[in-house]
Amino acid sequence: MLTILILLVILILALLGALPTWPYSHAWGYYPSGGLGILLIIVIILMLL
Repeated sequence: MLTILILLVILILALLGALPTWPYSHAWGYYPSGGLGILLIIVIILMLL
């Protein structure tokens, strides 16, 4: 359970870092944050099972 919690925290931080609000990531669009969001949803579902 601790491993999943650590993975969840890392995914949340990566999701915040990939948001296109920072000047260096405007050209990325929403693809990185969308992919990380899907991974975050999968981890949350696995935690609930």
